[in-house]
Amino acid sequence: MADATTASPSTMNAAAADHIPARRLFTFLIMVFGMFMSILDIQVVSASLQQIQAGLSASSSEVSWVQTSYLIAEVIAIPLSGFLSRAFGTRLLFAISASGFTVASFFCGFASTIEQMILWRAIQGFLGAGMIPTVFASAYTVFPRSKFHIVGPIIGLVATLAPTIGPTVGGLITDLMSWHWLFFINIVPGIGITIGVLALCDFDRPNFALLEHFDWWGLAFMAGFLGTLEYVLEEGPQSQWLEDTSVAICAAICAVSGIAFFWRVLTAREPIVDIRTFTDRNFGVGCLISFCVGIGLYGLTYMYPRYLAEVRGYSPLQIGETMFVSGIAMFLTAPLVGRLMAKYDMRYLIAIGLVLFALGSYQMTWITKEYDFYELLVPQILRGMGMMLAMVPTNTIALGTLAPERVKNASGLFNLTRNLGGAVGLAVINQVLNERTDLHISRLHDRVTWGNATAVETLNMFTQRLQGMGDSALMAMKQLSQIVHRQAVVMGYGDAFFMLTVFYIGLSLLVLVLKKPSAAVLGGDAH
Repeated sequence: MADATTASPSTMNAAAADHIPARRLFTFLIMVFGMFMSILDIQVVSASLQQIQAGLSASSSEVSWVQTSYLIAEVIAIPLSGFLSRAFGTRLLFAISASGFTVASFFCGFASTIEQMILWRAIQGFLGAGMIPTVFASAYTVFPRSKFHIVGPIIGLVATLAPTIGPTVGGLITDLMSWHWLFFINIVPGIGITIGVLALCDFDRPNFALLEHFDWWGLAFMAGFLGTLEYVLEEGPQSQWLEDTSVAICAAICAVSGIAFFWRVLTAREPIVDIRTFTDRNFGVGCLISFCVGIGLYGLTYMYPRYLAEVRGYSPLQIGETMFVSGIAMFLTAPLVGRLMAKYDMRYLIAIGLVLFALGSYQMTWITKEYDFYELLVPQILRGMGMMLAMVPTNTIALGTLAPERVKNASGLFNLTRNLGGAVGLAVINQVLNERTDLHISRLHDRVTWGNATAVETLNMFTQRLQGMGDSALMAMKQLSQIVHRQAVVMGYGDAFFMLTVFYIGLSLLVLVLKKPSAAVLGGDAH
């Protein structure tokens, strides 16, 4: 009877190990909010670039660097964070990142020239990037594995929700106040996060001895490789790729630096990034899925607003209101994903998420110029649900199955793959939109001729309507040409969505390569 009613010491120890101290959980949530700010700032300026351009008297090519400089700096800093986290410790690295991000935000808001803005945006991206992988690493090292189904959805939600609602938040802030407040709004939370982490974080201890072996050559090669790669992917589609001198030079630097970087990290005594982590099957396949999910995450966050602005003529605020549906779907799906992860095989959840994402894209292949909020409603809900179902279990399978001492380095690589996926996705989508739009314009021009009765009838109607307003025949021809061009653009979007549909259906089969996670990682019994 005593055995039946009294808990054994092993049971009590297990219960104690599974307990999350309130202080530790609160510290983690403070860090998650810092990560949210850092990821949000990737997209928060995207809806307000025209206002920033006007405020700084910049050209359209110059203002694009407000976005590009942040992305290049961030993509260099993210893999570096693994080494720095081991050297400085989570507490110090996160405090440096949060405070540096806050100071750079302050100077971005007060920038009076485009050069100042680009410089401070690069600093903001480089320093803020350290918060992202540090939170991922903390989630999978600080908490017991039986709690991964709770912390996993939290970081998954932030990583996917922040870039999705970035244009919404940016448009709203700019409309209500001014573009300066896109940066000033970070200051008070940034100070609070810095103080909170310094006061409460005790996850690990620094190992400053590692800094004696800091690989400066590895950093230089990595910066050259990743920085120029990001530039080529950003500028390539609109610059005809290698036909542009700057893109060709950066591609050459990228190739040489890439070879030097991989040689260095495989031979250095203390490599700046340990790429041998990719030999772990679940981590390697998880990174590949993360890369591909990044294509959809950032690609559709780009395609929907561009369609709504280019075809529908929406304002930034209207675009934000329309896009917010995906954010709500993600928010509501996150707790459901946590429960499903504790009960079912996470590989099936990833496959279902990718299929839902593909279905959302497939519904958009029939897109017309009339597609509005209600036509975009179901595709965006499917996109939001699919993104959460695919992303959260992938995070846990990739990082949650590694030995704790490997997670810090792996977290940087894992987050890098998602960002690189986004960069590759934007480059491919831009290329597809450009090429398919040109193809459809050519085909429509072949159809819209004097031999086409409908075209002639439409042209005559426009001519009659424009009588007395100048050269009515020429104006009518221009109006018809604009209609043809708009239709070609819409058909190009349909082709891009179809490409994503086929891609994600194929990707769903990749989960067969993953090894089934143990029950400890699942946080319960998987069926």
